[in-house]
Amino acid sequence: MTPAARLAAAIEMLAQMQAEPRRPADALANSFFRERRYIGGGDRRFISAIVWDVLRRWRRLEWHLQRAGSPEATPRLLAGALLLYAGDGDVLRDVEGLFTGEHYAPERLTRAEHAILATLAGTTLDDPSMPDPVRLEVPDWLMPSLVATFGDRLSDELAAMGEPAPLDLRVNLLMGTREQAAASLARAGIETTPCHLSPWGLRAAARQSVTTTQAFQSGLVEIQDEGSQLVVAAVGARPEMRVLDYCAGAGGKTLGMAMTMHNRGHIVACDVSEPRLEGAVRRLRRAGVHNVERHLIVAGDKWAKRRAASFDRVLVDAPCTGTGTWRRNPDARLRLRASDLSELQAKQAEILDRAASLVRPGGRLIYATCSILDDENISQIHAFIGRHSEFRLVPSDSADMPAAFAACATLSLSPALNGTDGFFAAILERSPGS
Repeated sequence: MTPAARLAAAIEMLAQMQAEPRRPADALANSFFRERRYIGGGDRRFISAIVWDVLRRWRRLEWHLQRAGSPEATPRLLAGALLLYAGDGDVLRDVEGLFTGEHYAPERLTRAEHAILATLAGTTLDDPSMPDPVRLEVPDWLMPSLVATFGDRLSDELAAMGEPAPLDLRVNLLMGTREQAAASLARAGIETTPCHLSPWGLRAAARQSVTTTQAFQSGLVEIQDEGSQLVVAAVGARPEMRVLDYCAGAGGKTLGMAMTMHNRGHIVACDVSEPRLEGAVRRLRRAGVHNVERHLIVAGDKWAKRRAASFDRVLVDAPCTGTGTWRRNPDARLRLRASDLSELQAKQAEILDRAASLVRPGGRLIYATCSILDDENISQIHAFIGRHSEFRLVPSDSADMPAAFAACATLSLSPALNGTDGFFAAILERSPGS
């Protein structure tokens, strides 16, 4: 595809995202490319790069377009403005040269579009007169929560959130060592370095196609952010234990815990979504895991009552705003509503209360989110302990925890401080006599 044809495809994808604002961008992009199988891998990466760059800069681009007189931030203007701010020299002429309407290129700029982009020429994306939420690319209503969480570090943290995420892999020790995995990936042309915190992690500098490699297909590696791997470490699941993954989804953390248990003991992976649980089957098989039982949670289910106080470890990887994953999902910032946060907080508290009944006396409940907000993290834990005095915060007893967190009862990770996605975990122990 020509650069102009790629730009046209990116504009089309952005238009679909505007038409379906509540649909995650990655799901829409997957559907977009499935319907256009003629687009090759290199072109897909180029198109996706334009779209994701727009999503990361959406509020700032929209602010400039409004100041230039545009009644709305159309996909064509957003893409054109992005190219203006990314280029140098006579950028406006270069941008105009892509909007020709020929050979699958976008249609020519209208007189109004040209005037708006001409107004932007010579300006800079980061304008000092921007309101803070626009400059930081966050919803206005979320600023108080973000300030409460980060204080003076807010700008640094959100700047890190605006950068593309690296590719992290977890080596499956059931299948081989980290050194063997790195060597196998290198033979496939993917160079990695050991993660700084996770004892099982490998990091590639940029997004690359790992799923076609022998290391992935043989179950030697799984795609998993280093922060998520540390949540697995915080659980401290060991071979003799009975472990419950209460919100297992497609089983990413279940796989990690099966590894730390050396495929022994017993794990129950629960979820309310049958498709997600079904999606775990192939991953479990590929990883060589055979100590996992799956259970679908349905209304009126007596399963939990029959298994009350029977698990050594219960992991609650709670549904949350996903604010910690903004590096990977910048569109989530645009979709998040205040009502989403309040609804999720109520759901998190309800799930914690249900999961607490499944922890045996002396056992541990690990609460985790991929959120950076105190509202969903430490505030939830304080409220939970207020309702359940039989639980107290304790440090992890896992030998796999990095030394920096070994004595911590809570784990707070962020891109700026740790180079990971934003994650939180709290380790709670149930009193032996309760």
